[in-house]
Amino acid sequence: MMKTLLSHSYLFGGNAPFIEELYEQYLADPATISAEWRDYFDKLQQLPGAADRDIPRAPIEESFIQLAKQPRTSGRSAAAESEASRKQVGVLKLISAYRVLGVRHASLDPLKRMDLQPVPELDPATHGLTDADMAVQFNCGSLVGPERDSLSNIIARLKQTYCGNVGVEYMHITNSEQKHWVQNAFESIRSTPAFTASKKIRVLKQITAAETLERYLHTKYVGQKRFSLEGGESMIAALDHLVQASGTAGVQEMVIGMAHRGRLNVLVNTLGKQPRDLFSEFEGKSSLDLPSGDVKYHMGFSSDIPTPGGPIHVSLAFNPSHLEIVNPVVVGSARARQQRRHDRTGDQVLPVLLHGDAAFIGLGTNQGTFNLSQTRGYGVGGTVHVVINNQIGFTTSDTRDARSTLYCTDIAKMIEAPIFHVNADDPEAVCMVVQIALDFRMKFHKDVVIDLVCFRKLGHNEGDDPMLTQPMMYKKIAQHPGVRRLYVDKLVAEGLMTEPETEALIQAYRAALDKGEHVEQTTLTDYKRSFAIDFAPFRGTHWAHPTDTSLPTGDIQRLTEKFTKVPDGFKLHSTVDKVLAARRDMAAGKAAVDWGMAEILAYASLLEKGYGVRISGEDSGRGTFSHRHAVLHDQNRERWDQGAYVPLRHMSENQGHFLVIDSILNEEAVLAFEYGYSSSAPDELVIWEAQFGDFANGAQVVIDQFITSGETKWGRYCGLTMILPHGYDGQGPEHSSARLERYLQLCAEHNIQIVMPSEASQMFHALRRQMLRPYRKPLVIFMSKRLLRYKDSMSPIENFTTGAFRPVLSDPEALDVKKVKRVVVCSGQVYYDLVAGRRERNVKDIAIIRVEQLYPFPTEELKAELEKYIVAREIMWVQEEPRNQGAWHLVRHRLENCMRPKQTLSYAGRPSSASPAVGLMSKHQAQLKAFVEEALSFTTK
Repeated sequence: MMKTLLSHSYLFGGNAPFIEELYEQYLADPATISAEWRDYFDKLQQLPGAADRDIPRAPIEESFIQLAKQPRTSGRSAAAESEASRKQVGVLKLISAYRVLGVRHASLDPLKRMDLQPVPELDPATHGLTDADMAVQFNCGSLVGPERDSLSNIIARLKQTYCGNVGVEYMHITNSEQKHWVQNAFESIRSTPAFTASKKIRVLKQITAAETLERYLHTKYVGQKRFSLEGGESMIAALDHLVQASGTAGVQEMVIGMAHRGRLNVLVNTLGKQPRDLFSEFEGKSSLDLPSGDVKYHMGFSSDIPTPGGPIHVSLAFNPSHLEIVNPVVVGSARARQQRRHDRTGDQVLPVLLHGDAAFIGLGTNQGTFNLSQTRGYGVGGTVHVVINNQIGFTTSDTRDARSTLYCTDIAKMIEAPIFHVNADDPEAVCMVVQIALDFRMKFHKDVVIDLVCFRKLGHNEGDDPMLTQPMMYKKIAQHPGVRRLYVDKLVAEGLMTEPETEALIQAYRAALDKGEHVEQTTLTDYKRSFAIDFAPFRGTHWAHPTDTSLPTGDIQRLTEKFTKVPDGFKLHSTVDKVLAARRDMAAGKAAVDWGMAEILAYASLLEKGYGVRISGEDSGRGTFSHRHAVLHDQNRERWDQGAYVPLRHMSENQGHFLVIDSILNEEAVLAFEYGYSSSAPDELVIWEAQFGDFANGAQVVIDQFITSGETKWGRYCGLTMILPHGYDGQGPEHSSARLERYLQLCAEHNIQIVMPSEASQMFHALRRQMLRPYRKPLVIFMSKRLLRYKDSMSPIENFTTGAFRPVLSDPEALDVKKVKRVVVCSGQVYYDLVAGRRERNVKDIAIIRVEQLYPFPTEELKAELEKYIVAREIMWVQEEPRNQGAWHLVRHRLENCMRPKQTLSYAGRPSSASPAVGLMSKHQAQLKAFVEEALSFTTK
């Protein structure tokens, strides 16, 4: 077989690099090369022993030896030719080893604490190369540079590229174009920056500003926490370069997310926050009038910064101390801004995330965020990640306790993102890496990671003594002169600046700080940017703002005709066909309107008026309970993009955009993304739907730190809607309760809205009200699963053509109000259990009222309803949740405020329980029967 393969005249040793390139393509995707070469490599893979080799390229290496035997010149023996070929193969293997493992010998640690561990693959001897070969000329394969070079020069080039102050990881990328691009980017310049004198001076100014601000704050506000950047000052130079280069590349908005390490420095030296405003915050004052506010190192900021390519709007997102949780929020905000600009590729809006080393790999948020990055509903064209790698995490300097991987950035390999490690003591290398990272992102629209290896000069905060846990590390840090000092020495040695000139930079910066000002104006103060959001219409509004959310009959029928129509030749599933036919009957008034129709009708009407609608969740297209059917699937086509039809995208020519997406299986990252999106898109109805209400448990930090408190802490308006399936139907503990009590406990200052609708039309009006009202607060809908197909909860078409959302629903039974002794108040689906029980018992002296909105509590509306029952002496709250859960303890005082003197308040429901619900249907039914009996049994005393 080998003889046949070697019969081609073009197969000789000098063509080894060409064959190597072809073989790499073959490994990545055999379909990308010609059939002749594919057949050749297929046969090589079948050679004896090929499957047992460790290196994927092993089968071809033996072929190189054979290929090299093909004569180009005469005069050498077959043995000599074979040995030369083996050496050539060894050189190619050495080049490959440096590309894969050179990072292991890169000079990345500013503290130089750890000895480099031997990497046999980087030793020429491992590949059969000796000192005698150093002067021998070899073919360099795909190594960028001269085609042939001496072995000593090849090794020098490899070390300079892969083992200097920059370490590159990219060989895990399977896309050949991306891999070769990164390879060329670093090998073509040998990872060596070449900046102009003016750029170097700008870098020094940035580092000077970073260091001087930290030292100024350290002496002026002794003992106050600020989470100093000292040891990582190169980050400020990196951000400056990123902003300027992004503007040059055409980026018009940048959204930054970061935790508290170095945040104050970024606020002042990157975004241009006035130092005097920062000092006021240190002194306990703030220019923001917020109900609660937040600590200074959680605050956000935005500004317009001039760049060679024009102004760029830079926003730093607000963030709590939950570190990486801000990341999906930032990415969601970037997606909303891109949507507003019709920026389909992400060329105009760039998300940037700054991470801590331990948090980057330790917090699961990033796994979810990475997993979102290349999906259709959440992609933003790539994010630039910068890890501020203090090599310590919180107090854990031993990586055996901090992670189970070699590098903290290894998590990024899950999406094959390139990873650029760089020694933060070399600010020029840092800026060079930033430029390459940005170029990669802009070309391939994919995430890229920069690992800025530095140190933390002080403790976790300024009151922490790191010598308690890292004595040897901090002895090294104490001896470190600081990145500014090192860079000054370099520039002075190059003759670019004198020592007095560098000191003058410090003095000028300190003098400006004494005045509470900046040294030079770095932001635009009068720039009027396009696509800015005006939140003024939403300020000072009230939840009860009168809003007509009804829809004329003609509009309902016209919209229904559109969203029940499918393209010619589109084969519907028989169940979906029936659903669409039923919706046409509902619009015509021939049948009551169910919940799925109510939802779709609300979306269609909003879309036609120009509002965008975005729905995400783990099964949102169909609906977890198969009720929505917003995406229709052709039963005769396999591919989603060919076999799916979304009727709500075809409502009118100038309609709002509609996206319904089945999300990844991660509640925390997805809900945080949707919060960020909604906060930047007040004119869109943004909905996150939990597959079951208790799935939101996995996103509790988003609910606590952003959704319910973002406005009071940071002044951030957000109209995000959450749909949480909730209801006790005997299905066990996990899928009964959406933990209503948790949300009610978080209610204050009209921060969110909580509704538990019991009729389909109420769902319709709640969704429309959320957009048509000039009121932007999060809306949490506790939606019953059972009622989706429960006939009594369906609504006549008249409930859609008139009226609005009703916070309180009166008893529809024609009771004699003078005979009613007890008024039962409830929310949600339990109403229908109570009605059925009352009917069975023929009870006439108990009224049942529904509170459809639990917060803001409709005190006036409920009080007016209770006033009707002039002789009722008892008000009873009934719920299906256990007594210690549900709404009881959190609405009790509100109910008392609605009662008349001498009326008593009582409770009926399941007994207190450590579990949300029982697991046996028999026990569920027994509990239901018991509390319904208690609610409807009334003995006159």
